[in-house]
Amino acid sequence: MAAPTLGSTWGPLRLGVPGLCRRRPPRGLWCARVRRLPGPPAVTRRSVTAASGPVAAGSEHYCLELLRKRDYENYLCSLLLPAESRSSAFALRAFNVELAQVKDSVSEKTTGLMRMQFWKKAVEDIYCDNPPHQPVAIELWKEKNLDDKAYRNIQELENYAENTQSSLLYLTLEILGIKDLHADHAASHIGKAQGIVTCLRATPYHGSRRKVFLPMDICMLHGVSQEDFLRKNRDKNMRDVIYDIASQAHLHLKHARSFHKSIPVKAFPAFLQTVSLEDYLKKIQRVDFDIFHPSLQQKNTLLPLSLYIQAWRKRY
Repeated sequence: MAAPTLGSTWGPLRLGVPGLCRRRPPRGLWCARVRRLPGPPAVTRRSVTAASGPVAAGSEHYCLELLRKRDYENYLCSLLLPAESRSSAFALRAFNVELAQVKDSVSEKTTGLMRMQFWKKAVEDIYCDNPPHQPVAIELWKEKNLDDKAYRNIQELENYAENTQSSLLYLTLEILGIKDLHADHAASHIGKAQGIVTCLRATPYHGSRRKVFLPMDICMLHGVSQEDFLRKNRDKNMRDVIYDIASQAHLHLKHARSFHKSIPVKAFPAFLQTVSLEDYLKKIQRVDFDIFHPSLQQKNTLLPLSLYIQAWRKRY
């Protein structure tokens, strides 16, 4: 029996699910906790003296190109932000790419920890107006887990997404000058949806490196082992695992959109990645939740147009 389709069981989300919405920490906490970024810090307006002239122009270009090559969908979304907020958003997203690349670019955990220590020190130096001579650090004015272990359950994956993807959205809202509880709630859900979708999309790549990060509780529920993913098994149980995980991302998207009428229109550009998330979820539904289907790795050439239309319609 094939996995259920989206339309049949992905019904309306029950609102007010405990633990899914969290308020941003008070702005004062950032000064006391500068060594870690577990949640969304406030954005300061200090200028960095090193980021000026040709250096600044070069670092802006570096961030833009890094994002275009490594995170194309968020690159497109950032282009649709207001002009005065664009460079800051590029810097934040480029910072996220740099951190994400640490795990994939090192073979030993010690080396990865050294690189993460560099970025921790860089964040501290940035807030002392003394950024290192590194393009992303100059543009930017999280300590990431390097252990290659699967998430124990979907809640653990959601918590990780909250501390990474949602944090980026909180910062983007700060850049746009948005201070709104409903916008924070939407950002929390969109970030969790993005974290889940990113985990799904990366499964074939991780499998090629003999790694599996999908929640273990859902795999065990359907009798699926990590070896099944490494062998690219495509039977019903495998599809049921993917269906359950994708369903959670879908619910977060629905919940985020339930705040649509309560959120300032000015915040909508920060949430445009919902377009690419929904696109992926629809594609995986069309292939009956076959995570290894080749079509899932293909770029949507109409994505720029879809993003522009959503921005023009003032929707997310």
